[in-house]
Amino acid sequence: MHVLAPLLAPFWFAQLFTGAKSFVDNPLIGSPRLNALGLHAGRVRMAQAMTARRRKGLAAAVDPVHRATFDRDGVVEIRDFLPAAAFRDLQEQIFAYRGPAREMVQGDTITRRLALDPAARRAIPAFETFRRDPRWQALARYVAGFDIEPLLYLQSILPQRHDAPPDPQLAFHADTFYPAMKAWLFLEDVPVETGPFAYVKGSHRLTPQRLAWEKQRSLAARDGDCRLSARGSLRIDVSELEAMDLPQPSVFSVPANTLLIADTFGFHARSPASVPATRVEIWAYGRRNPFRLARGWDMWSLPGLAEGSVRDVLQNPLRI
Repeated sequence: MHVLAPLLAPFWFAQLFTGAKSFVDNPLIGSPRLNALGLHAGRVRMAQAMTARRRKGLAAAVDPVHRATFDRDGVVEIRDFLPAAAFRDLQEQIFAYRGPAREMVQGDTITRRLALDPAARRAIPAFETFRRDPRWQALARYVAGFDIEPLLYLQSILPQRHDAPPDPQLAFHADTFYPAMKAWLFLEDVPVETGPFAYVKGSHRLTPQRLAWEKQRSLAARDGDCRLSARGSLRIDVSELEAMDLPQPSVFSVPANTLLIADTFGFHARSPASVPATRVEIWAYGRRNPFRLARGWDMWSLPGLAEGSVRDVLQNPLRI
């Protein structure tokens, strides 16, 4: 037992009502005994119920076709998202921009991110065409379940750049135990050989089979041999999908100027790349405390604090 357990116990308990997900960092979250009694499954159910309530209040602003697609599949693909001239301006300004970036290496893949902070936005005025697009504003908020501006970055994915074990993002997984949003506006075509995004359609829904799987995995996640599962991003083998009445993954090899937005409670992965490649995109990320009643206002989205959140994610990329 942790020597500071009596002092830390109130903190660990309070974390149960936040987005804390690590089975190893919090002995309550990781407790096989408590999870056998339904702790993890209960948090999953409650997070889904709270998100559904917040989404209901955000639904009216979303295009009905996009909303129906998302509710069914958990992922929405919109090609030719920006007008052609606006997209060309965005491409030219982004590829001409130079700014500080963070880089991480996972397996054989490099990920680079550059914050779209106020300085970057001043240098890339065409970015505002995307950021202020009402379709993006509405859909991003609906998927995230919060009426809050998501964090935005320029991102490059460079697969097969190191002689190393495979990228861990190739394994299908859920980011966390509750609904969360990630989105990509692809600045170049994404051929299948470059490792496109893959998603198991419908896996964002909390079915009885999914809930049983969550409970079963929570019993062994803390002491298992998968580090990322132990940190709360549960991995799944595609052979398990049929038992959960889920289809095989869909691979999104798409042209430039495609917006892709997904609930990353659903199972997703990066497809294997067959060649060294570079994928460039605007990448968005929206995750808040899933147990919040309010769908709007968040202190971390205020000017100054929002930019700090962007830098924090850049400095701690594996927290995602």
